[in-house]
Amino acid sequence: MKIAVAGTGYVGLITGVCLAEMGHVVVCTDIREDKIQMLQSGCSPVYEPGIAPMLKKNLQAGRIRFTADPEIAYNDADLIFIAVGTPENPDGTANLDHVYEAAYTIGLCLNQDSVVCTKSTVPVGTNERISEIIHSVQHDGIKVHTVSTPEFLREGNGIYDFFHGDRIIIGTESAEAARVVEQVFLPLKIPIIKTDTRSAEMIKYASNAFLATKISFINEIAAICEKVGANIEEVAYGIGKDERINPQFLKAGIGYGGSCFPKDTKALVQIAGNVQHPFELLESVIKVNNRQQAIAVKKAKELLGSLLGKRVAVLGLAFKPDTDDLRESASLIIVKALLAEGASVIGYDPIATENAKKIFGQTIEFSDNLQTAILQAELAIIVTEWDHIKHFPLEKYPTLMKNPIIIDGRNCYSLADVRKHPITYISIGRASIHHENAPSSNPSWEGKNDETIISNL
Repeated sequence: MKIAVAGTGYVGLITGVCLAEMGHVVVCTDIREDKIQMLQSGCSPVYEPGIAPMLKKNLQAGRIRFTADPEIAYNDADLIFIAVGTPENPDGTANLDHVYEAAYTIGLCLNQDSVVCTKSTVPVGTNERISEIIHSVQHDGIKVHTVSTPEFLREGNGIYDFFHGDRIIIGTESAEAARVVEQVFLPLKIPIIKTDTRSAEMIKYASNAFLATKISFINEIAAICEKVGANIEEVAYGIGKDERINPQFLKAGIGYGGSCFPKDTKALVQIAGNVQHPFELLESVIKVNNRQQAIAVKKAKELLGSLLGKRVAVLGLAFKPDTDDLRESASLIIVKALLAEGASVIGYDPIATENAKKIFGQTIEFSDNLQTAILQAELAIIVTEWDHIKHFPLEKYPTLMKNPIIIDGRNCYSLADVRKHPITYISIGRASIHHENAPSSNPSWEGKNDETIISNL
């Protein structure tokens, strides 16, 4: 089957490459010439574990190619996936300009019967409008069906999720189109659920909203745990063993971020508002998350008082591990708040530093080495639970930091391990550890440069 993919962002690229891996002939198109050239040379514009070798493999095999010419992509295509961005409008609604532009171009270029599938996350009713746009400009005699096929790819696990997902949703009023799409995905042996188009569109929003709700719920429980002396990890484990609840997304921390949850929760609130239904529960979920993202700096001020002139290491900048994506990352809120308090900030991330530099420029320092990042720091805030951070030896914090104080926004370390070291440690929903013997300054590095201190470890 010849398949075209409109858009080479995260979803479009993974969809195209994975379909090629399945043996289909895939053409991906994008309006950005620079991105097309990069992809055609075998370089991925996004960081995702496993995408680079799979991309090169399928380019060499001739199963995938990239073009900025939509006619090359859409001519003779049996199946077309729309996977363009739907950024957030100022009022929280989804901006559908790119989706409608893609539909218009598809209608103009198609020269045979085809099925057009929407993978972009779109409000209920959008696929009907896509169908109208395509039919308004398509050539006579061509039959085009539209299908909603929402994606459920987790950044950092996208390739795995494509091949091992929980379900595939096919939403359409056309049994013929449903059979075409079903034949593509049957080899994956993932459960396929067929629905009407509007239900498929709603499934995507409802899924993300429910997961966001679980995150905000456990963070509210964590806040209570801190006040009553309970341990959120033990509480989450206990309730997660109930199969009606399950343990996923019950990890307390500094809130959700990324390209999906924040945007989709706001969009669903707007969708509900458009039909005069105030979605009070989801409004509270968003409110809790906004508060949670600011909690690390709040805890720092409660502990230290003024942050003016304090050297603060922000450990982890991406919104989650195994991605370079900073969209709606808690690090953005935290860094801006620290700068507003007059702190001197140094950021560390194993992957996302270059993207962070585009946002913060020279307002903060950056380090590609965790040891260098915490050197002489008076406070470290853990924002992203990278393995590099979770497995960083605790004994190095008091050795390298001027004042070994850690605010752990992801509960990376066990309290038992922390208590073995002279560290003041504040986490989420657990008891705080205030080490009375933690030095206010570390004489071991006085008069030495950074390289000398690290080389002596």
